[in-house]
Amino acid sequence: MAEMTKPKRTKNFKRASRAIAVILGAFITAYGLEAILIPNNVSDGGVTGLSIVGSQLFGLPLGVLIAVLNIPFVFLGYKQIGKSFALYSVLGIASLAYGTSVMHHIPTIIEGDTLLVTVVGGIIIGFGMGLALRNGGALDGIDMLAVLLARKLPFGTSDLILFLNLFVFIVVSFVFGLQGAFMSGIAYFIASKVIHTVEEGLSGSKTFKIITSEPEIMVETIRDRLGRSATYNVIEGGYSSATFKEITCIINRLEDSKMKEIIYEIDPQAFVAVYDVAEVKGGNFKKRDIH
Repeated sequence: MAEMTKPKRTKNFKRASRAIAVILGAFITAYGLEAILIPNNVSDGGVTGLSIVGSQLFGLPLGVLIAVLNIPFVFLGYKQIGKSFALYSVLGIASLAYGTSVMHHIPTIIEGDTLLVTVVGGIIIGFGMGLALRNGGALDGIDMLAVLLARKLPFGTSDLILFLNLFVFIVVSFVFGLQGAFMSGIAYFIASKVIHTVEEGLSGSKTFKIITSEPEIMVETIRDRLGRSATYNVIEGGYSSATFKEITCIINRLEDSKMKEIIYEIDPQAFVAVYDVAEVKGGNFKKRDIH
């Protein structure tokens, strides 16, 4: 009985650790916004940027706008990426909204220095967002929208994120002026590079090569939970001369944590190699709804 409960405790511990990391990432992002960017009339990109603009124009609490404007994108994330991603994103967005509320009156740590504001602010919010993404949650709904549009249009996810944020910074320019919009764009660019470093890249895909004692069950579970197909390669061990079925599966980066969860659940001893993929086109690389 104790042996049966141990994997369950390990799984619950991992889920709790990921949830704490998502919350921590959200509070780090909130600190970067409230202590550096917003006091210097610099905005973030995405839904958070629109929320900052709305808060400045209408005097509404930033946290409330972040929570409300992200609701349709959370639903989108549930339909297109999965339940666990949506739940972690809800946790992250709620923590970000709460964090901006409790930190609203904290002292500004940098004032006036344009270079420091954009660099330090970008690094802090990029680290926070990257930490959340690395652990299976998103703090901004525009990333989810870009992932969906990338499957419908002949553009990469990063291109669409940049394109969507172009409109955000145009809106920002009407509130913070052209200088504020340019500074916001620079801070967002820096943040995106930090996100790439922390989370190993938001756009693009990953190839998983898996050698497991349960190849059929593994492929079936990946198909059912992620909507991803996979291929087999029959390989032979160099020492044992035993033959194995090597599974190859390409996924979106936002599905990375879910894929690892599936592999660990079915075969904790599986041999797994993961490769970065710059671009995927053609074939049947499309996403189905996950329920």
